[in-house]
Amino acid sequence: MSETKDISTMTIKDVPNKDYFLWGHGACPGCGVAIAVKNIMKLLGPETIVYVPASCLVVFGAQYPTSAFEVPYLYTAFENTAAVATGIRSAMKRRGKKAYVVGLAGDGGTFDIGLQALSGAADRNEDIIYVCLDNEAYMNTGIQMSGATPFGAWTTTSPAGKMISGKRRHKKDIDHIVAAHGIPYQATLSIAHWNDFVRKVEKAKQVDGFRFLHVLTPCVPGWRSQASKSMEIARLAVETGMWTLYEAEKGESSLTYKPKKMEPVIEYLKLQGRFAFMNEEDVNTLQRWLCHKWWLHYKDEVEAPPCYIYRAEKPLHMDGDPLHGA
Repeated sequence: MSETKDISTMTIKDVPNKDYFLWGHGACPGCGVAIAVKNIMKLLGPETIVYVPASCLVVFGAQYPTSAFEVPYLYTAFENTAAVATGIRSAMKRRGKKAYVVGLAGDGGTFDIGLQALSGAADRNEDIIYVCLDNEAYMNTGIQMSGATPFGAWTTTSPAGKMISGKRRHKKDIDHIVAAHGIPYQATLSIAHWNDFVRKVEKAKQVDGFRFLHVLTPCVPGWRSQASKSMEIARLAVETGMWTLYEAEKGESSLTYKPKKMEPVIEYLKLQGRFAFMNEEDVNTLQRWLCHKWWLHYKDEVEAPPCYIYRAEKPLHMDGDPLHGA
């Protein structure tokens, strides 16, 4: 296990060179999951045990009989991430061994199918790191809608046509749900904000108990985007308010990054074919919702030109602590 470091001064330059998620896997070019996992594994290092449920990562990261992980790696079923990670941690404790036990699950296996096991492990404060690799749909099984899919997005189960125009509900607030368990540490991460990314993974390493890291991971085929645009899309998610970077330690929430100003959400939407079917009314509905979310997060500290027309409105009801719900 690594020694305690001064996290506040860490940058991307402090990421070790040694890979523990190796080249030769089958991820798509521009895959946000592969980018995130590669760097998480560099930071966690060799004393790590990985569990992955049914997901894109289990397919492109471990094509039988090989694995792209240069550490012990296990998988069983879709809903079992937190339960299996808990079992691994218990076995390691019984044997007197030390290692980081990390579950790397998708949004489907976290927001929906794996929520029961996640809640149980968080409630017991199990000493594991749970990472949600959020590409906002069930990408591995055919791009079906999940609880993480945002408003207006096309998926194969929220099609865009005469009867339905993409998903009609906003994204589930998984961060607030997890925070309600009173866990020691949780954070949201972006693959376009690397210094923030590094510090949060390092902090998770130094905390005991249940840690929850939620990473936005663009998906080229599922988001109908260009591979070369994944980083720009991840950056715009933060700059438009679609994704908020924050952390919570023992229930105390704080922003870890503030954009210089809010960009119109259309700048984010136009880079992704999954939003191509949204009409002007839908775009305005999403922008209005984001503006109220933005004010709850940043107050008047960050300029928000797209929101001026909504200033006189009665605030929208937004469930939970405003810093929860990236």
